Amino acid sequence: MRAQLPSQDDAYHQAAQEFSGAIARLARGFEADSSLADDLVQEIHAALWRSFAYFEGQCSVRSWVYRIAHNVAVSHILARRRIRGGGLISLDDIDMLAEPADVETATDDTRTLARLMATIHRLAPTDRQVMLLYLEDLTAAEIGEVTGLSAGAVATRIHRLKALLAQAFETPKEIYA
Repeated sequence: MRAQLPSQDDAYHQAAQEFSGAIARLARGFEADSSLADDLVQEIHAALWRSFAYFEGQCSVRSWVYRIAHNVAVSHILARRRIRGGGLISLDDIDMLAEPADVETATDDTRTLARLMATIHRLAPTDRQVMLLYLEDLTAAEIGEVTGLSAGAVATRIHRLKALLAQAFETPKEIYA
């Protein structure tokens, strides 16, 4: 026998309370412009509320929230890309990280994080989502559930992204020379 699911409003409020921070981080990961990231957060919350009308509890609430957020964020990025034009690259084509604003002070945590996020913003939506969900501490299987990729494909992408980032942060002069 299936457990009684909470109402749409109750389910949304519980999810919003638990995942608001993650949704905000995810929106900032997808959208560099802070005002557009705020708009994206609102879009995600609206879609999340609507989605609980047909949530049947066949996956965890966590996976459901990330799946809805992922779909809204990818649609947002693709719409913005149509307005602004290209600029996104796939993981296979990335050969350098985003240039830090000031190499001399790049060891500062804030600058390092900004550099990391600038690099993530340059990735294609699926690679970006994989990395952002990994940073949210989701497992490869959970990320696969959200993105539709296999757990193996997710693990491979994470490995490649981590290797790329580790190389760039360990030997920045060689990469930017």
